[in-house]
Amino acid sequence: QVQLVESGGDLVQPGGSLRLSCAASGFKFNMYWMYWARQAPGKGLEWVSGISGDSGFTYYSDSVKGRFTISRDNAKNTLYLRMNSLNSEDTAVYFCAKDSRRVVRTDNYDYRGQGTQVTVSS
Repeated sequence: QVQLVESGGDLVQPGGSLRLSCAASGFKFNMYWMYWARQAPGKGLEWVSGISGDSGFTYYSDSVKGRFTISRDNAKNTLYLRMNSLNSEDTAVYFCAKDSRRVVRTDNYDYRGQGTQVTVSS
């Protein structure tokens, strides 16, 4: 069965950096767009970034563009999110998610992980 397991969340000071990981299993990882999304307390789900199966295409929300970098290692079935220049508005639970269709980007997911908490505070 499909499993997505995030890790790497932590408490970090403003201006700091973190790298999140998402270990995927149960599907052909390199055939799917993968996404990072986040949910801050009391707010809805925000789509942060996405990457194509071959890493040829990426996108970022305006709120993280220039600070976050999405990547993947298809040999390890792992998705990453490098986060730099973190600020308090980045505090959220971060989820990885798998697109519902092979190859194409639909911005719809059918599976997501349990999330990892990122807290930015001094």
